Amino acid sequence: MTAQRIQIFDTTLRDGEQVPGCKLNREEKLVIARQLELLGVDVIEAGFPVSSPGDFTAVQSIAAQTKEATVCGLTRAVENDIRVAAEALKLARYPRIHTGIGTSELHVKYKLCSTQELVLERAIAAVKLAKSFVEDVEFYAEDAGRTDNVYLARVCEAVIKAGATVLNIPDTTGYCLPEEYGAKIRFLRENVKGIENVTLSTHCHNDLGLATANSIAGVVHGARQIECTINGVGERAGNTALEEVVMILRQHPYLNLDTNINTKLLTETSTMVSHMMGMPVQANKAIVGANAFSHSSGIHQDGVIKHRETYEIIDPREVGAPDSSIVLTARSGRAALGYRLQKIGYAFNKSVLDQAYASFLVLADRKKEVVDEDLHILVEQENLVAAS
Repeated sequence: MTAQRIQIFDTTLRDGEQVPGCKLNREEKLVIARQLELLGVDVIEAGFPVSSPGDFTAVQSIAAQTKEATVCGLTRAVENDIRVAAEALKLARYPRIHTGIGTSELHVKYKLCSTQELVLERAIAAVKLAKSFVEDVEFYAEDAGRTDNVYLARVCEAVIKAGATVLNIPDTTGYCLPEEYGAKIRFLRENVKGIENVTLSTHCHNDLGLATANSIAGVVHGARQIECTINGVGERAGNTALEEVVMILRQHPYLNLDTNINTKLLTETSTMVSHMMGMPVQANKAIVGANAFSHSSGIHQDGVIKHRETYEIIDPREVGAPDSSIVLTARSGRAALGYRLQKIGYAFNKSVLDQAYASFLVLADRKKEVVDEDLHILVEQENLVAAS
């Protein structure tokens, strides 16, 4: 059975760039946008055109250079925002305006100082205006995660009638549990007239560490677009990490869901974004972290040396990473030491390896990690004799 396609909407250049200290200039944005298109993302959210002249120019330039992906510009439900976004997207082959407004009780009452009825009117007007410029209009119901489902369904149905083609259901504050978020998507699918004619989209934040889990719950229950960023960069605790959702879907074929992402470019893209944003990737980050395919426990090392899949569910080459790494520490066993010695040209029988291992442990207790240079010195100092 052919897997159903999940669209990947990358917002690294918009939501990701909102991280303090991660500001990108126009040329850097163009480079990353080219890489995203090469990676195979379906939609590039290029920026928030009305926010600054620089962002307007960047969106305009990305729109002009992008050939295959949809280029999206964010707006509030404000007339000038929408008109400016439309102007910035004029040269896009596939333009999309992404407009919306807060729908939760907290946003309606305290942020917008409004009422549900007035918010509904603004949502409809914004979508209608955006539709007058582009065919592809995405509507976001900000803080949908904490919005009453019945009211959220009313808003969704109204904006579909107004011309929206994509409905973004953001868990803006990262509050939802996966079961709650999945149930919200299911509720909308079952209770919004015309929902079958639009694409439901997830946009999850990571305040409680649940962004990826919520996004997967969303697509399992019917969403067909995931909004995410490279390395999970984004405001506060970040957004859903593109590399995580892509590989989860790839590793669970029984879900019958997949993306168009060229996974062999994930590590390269991660490194590029990390470098340009000055935002290091934590070593234990899933998929693209330096330790994602590293093994230092003797038990794990023995298993991986015998058969990689005993402790790795992903082939590192599938995501463009180097081969699995056997890291020598005081927790490493004889199998790992023998493996690394063989890699640098030494083959010892069991008795010599036992001698080497005893000396290795003394060294490993003094150092965090034993590297190849240390092994060469150890062999010389112990006068170890290779097997004949």
